[in-house]
Amino acid sequence: MEWLLEPFAVGFVQRAFVAGVLVSIVCAVAGTWVVLRGMAFLGDAMSHGLLPGVALAALAGVDLVVGAVASAMVMAAGVSALGRSRQLSQDTAIGLLFVGMLAAGVIVVSSSASFAVDLTGFLFGDVLAVGTRELWQLAAAVVATLLLGAAGHRAFVALAFDPRKAHTLGLQPGLAHGLLLVLLTLAIVASFRVVGTLLVFALLIAPPAAAVLWARRIPGVMAGAALLGIVANGAGLLVSWHAGTAAGATVAATAVGLFFLSCLAAALRSRRRPAPTVAGSAEIVENHTS
Repeated sequence: MEWLLEPFAVGFVQRAFVAGVLVSIVCAVAGTWVVLRGMAFLGDAMSHGLLPGVALAALAGVDLVVGAVASAMVMAAGVSALGRSRQLSQDTAIGLLFVGMLAAGVIVVSSSASFAVDLTGFLFGDVLAVGTRELWQLAAAVVATLLLGAAGHRAFVALAFDPRKAHTLGLQPGLAHGLLLVLLTLAIVASFRVVGTLLVFALLIAPPAAAVLWARRIPGVMAGAALLGIVANGAGLLVSWHAGTAAGATVAATAVGLFFLSCLAAALRSRRRPAPTVAGSAEIVENHTS
């Protein structure tokens, strides 16, 4: 048992674990809607789109979170504006913004040789360097995420089920979509310092995608995703400690591994029972609205 408990007796690993728990909760709430609405590409684009704001914030000597928020707001506003165009599909708009923001960030980074270490931290995070200030920021993000998720839950369900029905019910699907973008932005900005923008996508998508295979109602997906994220966090930190691997990347890889294990278990369960027992995204939403 000593090999299991030894890492978590160290202060910085304890803080990393607490940070991972908070990130798992935030990503579980936002990621559930990302998975149910098929917005994975948007989540990936949003996480990469933070680069120019973070780079400019580093050059100006201000908090990186300020730059991340500014970039995320530009990205979200651009997606909303271009998404209303009848000439462009949403995927095209997201792809163009994705490439444009990433290119702008790389241009800013390439203008200064001092960005080498900072860029590595931005891309891959440094969960073992999380301090008390970051923990308080994550705790505030959890509270904001839960409040926003609860306030918009009915509209989000209707939007995921049928945008036309949401409009008929007076739930303003356009506003609901905007709130979902805010929720996604909050999750990405809150998490990028812990696991980095390239790896936050794993925690945002993998745990909810794994939970969707088993839960039949939206709160169940969120709870299962949070639990899987916490397990991935603890197991990833444990493996990282003993194997000497990068902590953030190990946590993300563990989350993805749990998803594939969940897929395998669901497939084996389906073979034993001829009747379908695994809920899909549409079925989950229908069960929740019934």
